[in-house]
Amino acid sequence: MINISLCMIVKNEEDVLERCLKSAAGLVDEVIIVDTGSTDRTREIAARFTNKIYDFPWRDDFAAARNESFSHASMDYCMWLDADDVLLEADQAAFLSMKETLDPAVSVVMAPYHTGFDQDGHVTFSYYRERLIKNRAGMRWAGAVHEAITPVGQIFYADFAVTHRKTRPSDPDRNLRIYQAQLAAGKVLEPRQQFYYGRELYYHNQWEEALSVFEQFLSDGRGWVENNIDACCLCAYCREQMGQPEAALAALLRTFTYDRPRAEACCEIGRWFFQKEQYSQAAYWYALALTCPRDDRRGGFVSPDCYGYLPCIQLCVCYSRLGDQKRAESFNELAAACQPDSPAVLRNRAWFRSLQGESPA
Repeated sequence: MINISLCMIVKNEEDVLERCLKSAAGLVDEVIIVDTGSTDRTREIAARFTNKIYDFPWRDDFAAARNESFSHASMDYCMWLDADDVLLEADQAAFLSMKETLDPAVSVVMAPYHTGFDQDGHVTFSYYRERLIKNRAGMRWAGAVHEAITPVGQIFYADFAVTHRKTRPSDPDRNLRIYQAQLAAGKVLEPRQQFYYGRELYYHNQWEEALSVFEQFLSDGRGWVENNIDACCLCAYCREQMGQPEAALAALLRTFTYDRPRAEACCEIGRWFFQKEQYSQAAYWYALALTCPRDDRRGGFVSPDCYGYLPCIQLCVCYSRLGDQKRAESFNELAAACQPDSPAVLRNRAWFRSLQGESPA
C-alpha cells in the first residue's frame, strides 16, 4: 500500500483548518504545514495534528509556496488540500480504497473537485484536479495564481472527491493584484495564466479589458482546448454585458470550432434564444444539450445541471409557451427525475394540474 504526505499552505485559517485536518488525518501518513504568515491560532491548531510546521515568507506566488510544502514530504505521494477543503465521509472511504489498491507505477491521481453547490447542497460546479503527485518525480507547481502541476507518466482517475467549503469570503482583489503586478514588472503570461487573468478581469466587471485578453488568448492558438471553450463562453458574457447580443451568440457558436458541443454551451445558446422569446430555436439547443455526453475526465469545468435538469426544465417552459402542454409536462417529469424537490418542478406540476381542472394542492 502506498503512503502519502498531506502538504498544505496556510495563513490565518483558524476557522476551517481543524475541519480539514480532521477529515484527512486518518487517510494520510504525514502532515506537512507551511505557514505563510498567520497571526491567528492557525499554528496552534495545526500542532494538534503534526509537528512538521514550517515558515515560508509570502511573496505573491502560490506555486512557490506549494513547492516548498512538497519539498518537506518524505512519503511516496504528495497530496494537497486548501484549508477550506474537506473530504466527506463517503469520499474518505473511497480514498482509503484507492490508497489500498493504487498501482505504485501511477504518477498522478486525478480526483473531482466540487466547488459549487445549490441551496440543497447538490454539486453545481466540478472539475478534476491533480490531487496526489508522486514524490521526487520531477513534477513541480507552476503559476503564481491558479497554480497547477502538469501531469506526466501514468495517470489514475479516482472516485473520491474533495469538497471546497468556504466559511468566509477571501480577498476578491488578490489574484488580480498579483497578475497586474507581474505585468507591470514586464512578465509575459503563459497561455494558462493569460486565460485566468482574463477571468479575473471578468470577475471584476472589466468587460472590455477581459474581452481583449480572451481574444488575444484565442488568437494566439496555444491554449488548452477546455480553456479555449471556456474563453469563448466568457467572451460571450462580456459581449452580453457590453450590449452586443449578436456578437455574444457568435462567441458561443465559436466553441464548436474547438471540439464537439458541450452541454454548457448549448444551454447558453438556448438561453440566448429563450430571452428573445424564440422558443422553438431555444428548444432545439436545450434538446441538443441532452445529447451531449458528460465526460468529467476531459478536465474542464463541468456544470452537472446542464446535462439533465436545466435543459429539461427549460424545455418544459419552451413547449408550454409553444402550446404543447403534454410535451411540456413530460419534460417537467424528466427534470423531476434529476431534482425531485425542485421548486420549479413542483410549481410546474401545480400549473399542469390547474390546466386539467384539478386542484393545484
